Amino acid sequence: MSPVLSVRAVSKRYGELEALKNVSFDVDAGGLVAIIGPNGAGKTTLLSIIVGTQTPSAGSIELNVGEVGSRVGWAPQSPALYSKLSVAENLELFAHLEGLPDARAAVERMLDQTGLRERASERVGRLSGGNRQRVNVALGLIGDPPVLALDEPSAALDPAQRDRLWSFIAGLAEAGRTVVFSTHNVAEAQRNADRVIVLAEGEIVFDGTPSSLLAKGGEDDAGDLERALVSFLAQLSDSDALSR
Repeated sequence: MSPVLSVRAVSKRYGELEALKNVSFDVDAGGLVAIIGPNGAGKTTLLSIIVGTQTPSAGSIELNVGEVGSRVGWAPQSPALYSKLSVAENLELFAHLEGLPDARAAVERMLDQTGLRERASERVGRLSGGNRQRVNVALGLIGDPPVLALDEPSAALDPAQRDRLWSFIAGLAEAGRTVVFSTHNVAEAQRNADRVIVLAEGEIVFDGTPSSLLAKGGEDDAGDLERALVSFLAQLSDSDALSR
């Protein structure tokens, strides 16, 4: 089976700064992939290139879904929500912006799919942080994209809100939607992702399962992925120092 998303030798330069360096990976349908790494590693830049809000300096992004007009859905860290509009009005506005032939039907589908029907008539500005983030994800899904990209989806949410959001995202993956997300909360990646990609200084330095990264960092399967990541990156730094 062909991967649904292919990232091919993607690089991104900002003047003298090389934010991404020859990044390549494939993602299969239903994959739940976490992109983690230190601040400034290139996580948000990579996601923005995958969704098309930035263009790469080199390389390409391929969606292998056989549907004309298909694109990657996008839920950025800072939601582009209209606080004075209701949940349903926000969804309908974005459905029109997507050029969907039946915006009302798309809104009805998303209210059911995201569990927001009871909030449909509420103004977004009055919602809790967790419900606003669910609306943000719903906007990314309004065009029924095969791949959804999320940048720090649970930032600023409390533990109960995070749990509800990740239950919803896991359900999307189980239904066959491909989800790629960035997070600074490494424990969140350990609990929810089936695959972890580690970026450091714009390069992929690890691509595998959370349990494999635990082993690389000297932890067992019940260990702490954040501690393993810190140890793994320190090993890489030491190796680079020795090679110079």
